[in-house]
Amino acid sequence: MRKLNFSIIAVVSLMLVMIMGCSDQFLQVEPIGKAGEEQFYNTDDDAIKGVMATYDVLQWSYAQDWNSIYMVKTLPTNETTAGGNGSGDQPPYQRLNDYTFSADNPAITASYQSLYYGVYRANKVINNVDPEASDVRNQVVAEAKFLRAFFYFELVSMFGDVPLNLKELAPSEYSQSRTPASEVYAQIETDLTEAISELPLKSEYGQADKFRASKGAAQALLGKAHLYQEEYNEAAAQFDNVITSMEYDLVSDYSKVFREETELGVESVFEIVYVKDQGYNWGNFPWGSRIQENNIHWQLAGPRTDNYNDNDGTGLQGGWGFLYPTEDLYNAFVNSNDSTRRVNSLLSEQELENRTGDTITGDPYDYEGYVRLKYGSLAGETSSEDGAVPALNYGTNIRLIRYADVLLMAAEAYHHSSDYTDSDARTELNKVRDRADLPPVTTSGQALMDDIKEERQLELAFEGVRYLDLIRWGDAASELGSLGFQSGKHELFPIPADEVRRNSEITENNPGWGGG
Repeated sequence: MRKLNFSIIAVVSLMLVMIMGCSDQFLQVEPIGKAGEEQFYNTDDDAIKGVMATYDVLQWSYAQDWNSIYMVKTLPTNETTAGGNGSGDQPPYQRLNDYTFSADNPAITASYQSLYYGVYRANKVINNVDPEASDVRNQVVAEAKFLRAFFYFELVSMFGDVPLNLKELAPSEYSQSRTPASEVYAQIETDLTEAISELPLKSEYGQADKFRASKGAAQALLGKAHLYQEEYNEAAAQFDNVITSMEYDLVSDYSKVFREETELGVESVFEIVYVKDQGYNWGNFPWGSRIQENNIHWQLAGPRTDNYNDNDGTGLQGGWGFLYPTEDLYNAFVNSNDSTRRVNSLLSEQELENRTGDTITGDPYDYEGYVRLKYGSLAGETSSEDGAVPALNYGTNIRLIRYADVLLMAAEAYHHSSDYTDSDARTELNKVRDRADLPPVTTSGQALMDDIKEERQLELAFEGVRYLDLIRWGDAASELGSLGFQSGKHELFPIPADEVRRNSEITENNPGWGGG
C-alpha cells in the first residue's frame, strides 16, 4: 500500500512534516534536528512528539477543504443536500449526495488514504517506543493503540475488508491483500483492550491534555466495535463501564453542546481539536495541505453569503452553502414533537426570519427551505484579529464520541443483550430524552428499538453517524432508496480505484463496484 512507503524516509523528514500540523492545543514542539530514525523514540519527549503527530491525522482528515471524512459520511444521508453554488461546485461532493459517485471519487480516495496514513503513524509509535522505559512511554503506546483502532474502525465500517498492517513494510511488501473484516475487528478489539488497561481516566488529564485518549474513550470505542458486529453482550458491558465510571454527563443545555464553551467538557468522550488563532487569510490558507489548523467545514456549511441577509439574530455568518438541511430531517423533529433540539439544530426560512430577522433571498442551489444552526458558521467560533479572515479561522471542535451517543448505543446494546433488560435500555434512552424536554418512553420490544433509532436520528443529526446507522440496521434501502441507494452496492464505499491500480494484491472491489 502506497501510504506505507514512508518507511524508507529518514525520520527527520517524516517528523518535521508530522509536527508541522499539530494544533497549538496538542503540543508545541521544536524541530528535532537531523537525528536518524534509529536515534529517535528514545526519550519521553520523542514518544510524545510521535503520538501527537498521530492525533494530527484526525485534525486534517476530518476537515480537509474538499476531501474530508466528515463530508463523505454525511453527504449520502437524508439529513442534508450537497448544496454549493450549483451542480458544478465540487462535483465529488455532489455525487456522494446523489449516489452517482464511483471508485474514482477524490473525497473517498482521500478518506481511505488519510486513514492509512494515521495507521502508519500509529504503527511507528507502537513499534519503536519502549513502553517499559517509563510511565510516559507506556501511556503513549496505549494512546497509539487507541488511535490505530480508531483508524481501522473507520476503515472497516466504511470499506469492509481492508489490508491489515501492524508493522513497517519493506518495499516488497507494499502490495497487501484485503483482510476479512472479522480479523480487522479482532485487531481493533485487541488494541483497545490493551489500551484500556494503561490509559488514564479523563479526569486524570489536565485541561490542556483532555483531547487525548482516555480509558473511557477506549471503552466507548470498543463497545461501538462490538455493537457494529452485533455482539451485544460485549458491547453492553463496555458501555456500562463508561456510564458507571461517573466520568461523563450530559450538558444540561442542549443549545450549548456544540459551542466552544463546552469543548472537551463533561459530555466529551473523544473529539478533534481545532483552533481559531492561526490568522489565516486568502493569501496564506494552506489549501489541500496537511497542516490545516482550523475547521473549514463550518464555513462550507454556512448559508450561502450571496443569499443570506445577516441581521445578527442567529450569530451565523454567511458561508458557502453546502450541507443545507433537508425537509425530511425537519419533519422528523416536528413529528417527534422535539422542539428543543430542532430549534438548536435547524430553522425553517420563516422561523429564521421570525426569530432572528435574518433572511434568505433568491434561489440557493439545492436548498429546501432550511438553515443549519448545529455546527453552524457562528461568528463567535472564529476570529478576525490582526487581519484574519473569519471564513478561514473556525475553531469549532468535532465531537467524535460524546456521552449522549454512548447512552444511546448502550440503550441499543441493552435492548438486544441477554445480560440486560428493556428497562435498562429505557433508563439510558430517557436520560437523553429528558435533556431534550421530551417525555420518557415506556415501550419495549421492537417499538423500543424504533424509539432508539428515532432518538439517534434527532440527537446525532449532522454528526456523521446516520449513514452507517442505517446500513447496520438494514434500513438504508427504505430510508435512502429514493436518493439513489442500491442494496448490494452502497452498504460499503468502494475501495478507491487508485488503490486497486497500485496494489496488485487487491483483485476485486466491493460488491457492485466492479474492479475499481
